[in-house]
Amino acid sequence: MTQRADSRWSVVLLLAVAAFGFATLVSLGVWQVQRLQWKEALIADIDQRIASAPKPLDEIERLARAGGDVDYWPVEIRGQFVHSGESFFLATHGGRSGWYVYTPLQMADRRFVFVNRGFVPYDRKDASTRAEGQVQGETAVQGLARSAPSQKPSSLVPDNDPAAGVFHWKDLGAMAKSADLPADAEVLPFFVDANAAPNPGGLPVGGVTIVRLPNSHLQYAVTWFGLALALTGVVGVWLWGRRKAG
Repeated sequence: MTQRADSRWSVVLLLAVAAFGFATLVSLGVWQVQRLQWKEALIADIDQRIASAPKPLDEIERLARAGGDVDYWPVEIRGQFVHSGESFFLATHGGRSGWYVYTPLQMADRRFVFVNRGFVPYDRKDASTRAEGQVQGETAVQGLARSAPSQKPSSLVPDNDPAAGVFHWKDLGAMAKSADLPADAEVLPFFVDANAAPNPGGLPVGGVTIVRLPNSHLQYAVTWFGLALALTGVVGVWLWGRRKAG
């Protein structure tokens, strides 16, 4: 009698564990479905932003200063590049290693905005090797606004080297100091990624904004729901075997 009771409690315990596992797997699947819906809405929002008309610069600035999301809003700015203040980010483009060139642009009202002018190969970092692209005088830049991070995104990201003008994360304050801008310079609190309009001499290569967002949530959801179904099948087969044996 005792042995039969122990066996019954073992079955109850196993079913309880299986039920908990099933509920957990289903919950993870539902969460991934919710993440899928969120990601699809985010992608649609980004696509809509990119396709929209340029926003007024002052509107982008107000949004950025209020801590809002300015990423991917089209914007147009005019001013003169301060090429002596270039900053460089290690990057790859078209299978080649090199740099993204961030250059401060001074507008007519004396304010500055840092522009990601695009990619140059690793051995073209020195401005003298791409002199044609160092456009002079007033120029118009169309591109996408990008938020400036408030802190280093991860401890795994290497430290910046402002003295060499080499950055691994976009520390706007350090970039402004590295560019040797006037002490009272007002720098707008966001970046602009220039579009793909060609520069003289072909460098930098603009239009390097990466807007592809990973979206594997459907596969993850199918995996979790599949595991829940498999668990149900295993427990069902086990119970059927016990019944036949009994």
